[in-house]
Amino acid sequence: MSSLAVRKAAPAAGTTPGTAQGPPLRRRIAFVPTLTLLLGALYCLLPVAWVLIAATKSGRELFSTFTFLPGSGFTRNVKDLNAYRGGIYWKWMGNSALYAGLGALLSTAVSALSGYALAIYRFRGRETVFGVLMAGVLMPPVILAIPQYLLLAKADLTDSYASVLLPLILSPYGVYLARIYSSAAVPGDVVEAGRMDGASEWRIFSRIALPMMVPGLVTVFLFQFVAVWNNFLLPYIMLSDDEKFPITLGLFTLLEQGSNTPALYTLVITGALLAIVPLIALFLVIQRFWSLDLLSGAVKS
Repeated sequence: MSSLAVRKAAPAAGTTPGTAQGPPLRRRIAFVPTLTLLLGALYCLLPVAWVLIAATKSGRELFSTFTFLPGSGFTRNVKDLNAYRGGIYWKWMGNSALYAGLGALLSTAVSALSGYALAIYRFRGRETVFGVLMAGVLMPPVILAIPQYLLLAKADLTDSYASVLLPLILSPYGVYLARIYSSAAVPGDVVEAGRMDGASEWRIFSRIALPMMVPGLVTVFLFQFVAVWNNFLLPYIMLSDDEKFPITLGLFTLLEQGSNTPALYTLVITGALLAIVPLIALFLVIQRFWSLDLLSGAVKS
């Protein structure tokens, strides 16, 4: 009896004692998601790596050297970009910062108020309003851009900063996120307690609910900032003065001129690389606020 037990406990030949022996098929299946994620990461990061390396090449090296071989012209490219038309590239960067920063801030404020109202208050037609907003999420921007242009043209606001900012204030997806987060983060008992203490609805929102909604609103701000920073279609339709162009439209005009002046291609690539830096910096700063909010929530709980 004891010898049988010893034989059963003995490890299989060619294996290490104490290691789990899972079925080979299961291990192969578990490897598939990892491989898929690696291929997806490679697909997303490969263009970024190309821009990073191509920005280091001079105009001659860009077309004559191996694709992923670094060059020696990055400093010269940055100087040429600074000198191009008196530094208009930085004017475009400033315009993008204005459109994205102010537009995302206003959009987050509207999303916070709308999402809180849809989550906390009970009124007739609430779900209908929310359904209409959700329909806006499904609308392609190209469908809305032409009507927006015609409306702003009637108001004589085209080719102005307002023509790019005004259509960006209402973000249906931002309202959706704010409503979902308000429903989860703002307890109804807390709102009722504030009303019983005599606080106004605005005071309850600004002093009680808003601090609870900060992590969700930070996410809304980040999404909207990135969307506005990368927006091309709306400025392309609304603006004709290149002094008001955002970075996306400015680089597009450079790229179009590059067909006749190939030397501009290096400026486009270097400008595209520098345009990524503000987004990376913003993400790192906001990631810090996410961490602080999560830690504060853990301490409170």
